[in-house]
Amino acid sequence: MRKLVITCLISGIGITSGYAQTLFTYGTHSVAKNDFLRVYKKNSINKKPDMTDTALRTYLDLYGLFRMKVAEADKQHLDTVDKIQKDLDTYRKQLAKNYLTDEQVTNKLIKEAYDRSKEDVHVKHILINCPPGSDSTLPYRKADSIYNLIVTNKAKFEDLAKQFSDDKGSKENGGDIGFFSAMQTVYSFENVAYSTPVGKMSKPFRSQFGYHIVKVIEKRADRGQIKVAQILFLSPKSRGEEGMEAARKRADSVIAQLKKGTSFAVMARALSEDKYSVNDSGVMKQFGVGRYQPVFENAAFSLKNIGEYSQPVKTDYGYHIIKLLAKYPVQPYDSVYTTLKHKVENDSRAQTAREIFFNKIKEKNGYREYPENVSAIVDKLMSMVADTGKAKGTFKSTDFNNMTKPVFTLAGKNYLQNDYMRFLENLTHGRLNGPKQTVVKDAFGVYVSNVVTDFQEHKLVEENPDFRILMEEYRDGIMLFELMDRNVWSKATKDSAGLKAFYESHKTKYVWENGFEGSVYTFKNKASLDTAQQILKAGNVTDEDLIKALNTQNNPDRVTIQRGRYEFSKFRDATQAELTANKTKVMPGVNGTYRMVVARQVFTTPGIKTLDEARGYVVAEYQDHLEKEWNAMMKKEYPMKVNEKVFQSMVGSK
Repeated sequence: MRKLVITCLISGIGITSGYAQTLFTYGTHSVAKNDFLRVYKKNSINKKPDMTDTALRTYLDLYGLFRMKVAEADKQHLDTVDKIQKDLDTYRKQLAKNYLTDEQVTNKLIKEAYDRSKEDVHVKHILINCPPGSDSTLPYRKADSIYNLIVTNKAKFEDLAKQFSDDKGSKENGGDIGFFSAMQTVYSFENVAYSTPVGKMSKPFRSQFGYHIVKVIEKRADRGQIKVAQILFLSPKSRGEEGMEAARKRADSVIAQLKKGTSFAVMARALSEDKYSVNDSGVMKQFGVGRYQPVFENAAFSLKNIGEYSQPVKTDYGYHIIKLLAKYPVQPYDSVYTTLKHKVENDSRAQTAREIFFNKIKEKNGYREYPENVSAIVDKLMSMVADTGKAKGTFKSTDFNNMTKPVFTLAGKNYLQNDYMRFLENLTHGRLNGPKQTVVKDAFGVYVSNVVTDFQEHKLVEENPDFRILMEEYRDGIMLFELMDRNVWSKATKDSAGLKAFYESHKTKYVWENGFEGSVYTFKNKASLDTAQQILKAGNVTDEDLIKALNTQNNPDRVTIQRGRYEFSKFRDATQAELTANKTKVMPGVNGTYRMVVARQVFTTPGIKTLDEARGYVVAEYQDHLEKEWNAMMKKEYPMKVNEKVFQSMVGSK
């Protein structure tokens, strides 16, 4: 509850205008009318805020106290505390992601994705593996050689795909990956597939997986999405031809039953071997192109009428009978914009928008690289560790302390060779994996990106009012939590002397009602209860004995036991007479469980709880006591004065 109040109070803090009317002062600080109204209206639980005198004054008192506490946190320089600085830095980086992009470019990418989603592309490809950070020379040469064999008609695309492609999922099919649409593969692959004409082949190009050669077979209008139900008879390759034939016969028998009018849903629940849909009458999730095997998709999309079902369809899994339940055409741009925006921002194409944005930052802030000074780092690394292309050596950044030439300049600041090497050591743990030039070049790009990102994150506070306000809200909030924790929340639990004194002054409030001391058993089911009762009849059975007897490795929760002192009022379905010493009371619980109460000692008169027994209540009330004292101290330290004329101008306003 405290956190909710604090969050509501800090939300919407704005920047005071030089011409704003001062609503109130607290100590040497002041708050403008417009800033107060912005916070008040933003946090109103109603669309139309309550602008009565009572509602405004109640919130004003709360908000004024909040501002006093923030002022005290500033006075104590809590924003310099390590954990708060780390929290602020983490939050700034998370928040900045929404601002470190080019909105125009992002919108173009969203529109591009939408336009492409209206068309499906059927391609074949050959992949030559080349993981990020590895030497690309040999993989590229291999891809280029394959490309030249095809364009000079010395070999067929499909044959070379079967022989050389590293994509195990498509090489057996001559590189055929079927149809796909936008947002279903990495952006670089999608770009080439959509830009290459039908019947043509691309030159080798790079993705995060390696080098691809793409051949476009067909393009067609997108078929939208559909929802189907299926009855599946499994027959993987391991079952051989006999298994496949048996699955086909079972599918044929179902077709015969469907023709007689038997319910598809009933047969799916009874016979389908698709564990993901069998309990839902065979109903599958809505899907479009590129989700399942082409033969399954083609059969599903060929169904024209709702309720129509297919003949048995053979795939690698077995035989399917598919029933069409619904069709979903391509949606208008406006209705899918938000969904597409989220996908684009989390897709590999988002890097395009970031790169354009960062290039603008670089240009605006006089970015300049010094490649010769980066090459000098490579030269020194080469002299220290042989360039075998493998992880054969390590380095320490301290070996480069005397290298003080700039590798790049941003906003008039030089970033030096030894700065970069400290980053490289941290990034690679001082281990060189791969050719030195490749490692240094790739890591240098990451280093520049990190520096530019950090630079712009801090600039956002100056340049973007929305970002600045959100950062101020978060800063005030975490400082206030720290302040409250030090003065109230943790203090109440750590101040043992103060807590004991508070208890002694108020202990008559913490009273046990009539009750008993004993055990409360919760049994998983009636069988567990019956077993326990038989065991207890033997006598001299401890709770530990009962747990050991009932709870096994395969069934560990047949009984749970809570021991302590209880009040009769907590067991309204059992009377005091029933819970006399050494008697048991069995009561039904929820979801088939049972509770059994064993009262070992009965208390027929109220008694004062010890501090340990009442600790939860005492700590909570001691916190409230400390908070009231502290609030009074804040009001004394930062006396609040309200400009009544300005306040009254808000009453009844819109």
